[in-house]
Amino acid sequence: MNQPSTVRITEIFYSLQGEARTVGCPTAFVRLTGCPLRCVYCDTEYAFQGGDLIPIPEVVARVAAFNPRYVTVTGGEPLAQPSCIPLLHELCDSGYEVSLETSGAMSTADVDARVSVVLDLKTPASGESARNDYENIYRLKMADQVKFVLCDRKDYEWARFKLDELKLQDRVSEVLFSPSFGEQDETELANWIIEDNLPVRLQLQLHKLLWQDAAGH
Repeated sequence: MNQPSTVRITEIFYSLQGEARTVGCPTAFVRLTGCPLRCVYCDTEYAFQGGDLIPIPEVVARVAAFNPRYVTVTGGEPLAQPSCIPLLHELCDSGYEVSLETSGAMSTADVDARVSVVLDLKTPASGESARNDYENIYRLKMADQVKFVLCDRKDYEWARFKLDELKLQDRVSEVLFSPSFGEQDETELANWIIEDNLPVRLQLQLHKLLWQDAAGH
């Protein structure tokens, strides 16, 4: 079967990575259009629709113009487009350190093994926890990361249970607990993590601290 040769793109830009293991590092971002989820705290609703249909070689060429070390493919939900799979492959073949930010609602079975998957397990307060595809947990590699965006104490307790139930700290290099921006107090979450001595990393969204919710950052 021929792989799709074009991908619908909302934006391609160069900025600092605001999250995950390479936070603070200059990174090329490829934001794909479309998402089947509607999380209550979504900060990229502008990527739900529209975008431009671009041939994958042109996407790769535009990324190359930044001369990046790191490339992040994000969305929306990038895996909602089948063409995300060959795009990831081409970016890996180009020699970049590639990460994929995915909601966890779409199968990661066909993602190139060279990609570091940042899997966002949706909490109850997100409104989309029923969409989590737990088969993805058994595909995780040590190079991957799992993220929880927490809106309140109930989300925290849910995430703490999942951390233990799924033995996430033994499956991936990083488990990230991130406060929902403007909803969960960062210091309060930090204190909970310390009190429970959790094997997780507190993650603040650097790009929001620097540029708020501006597109292109």
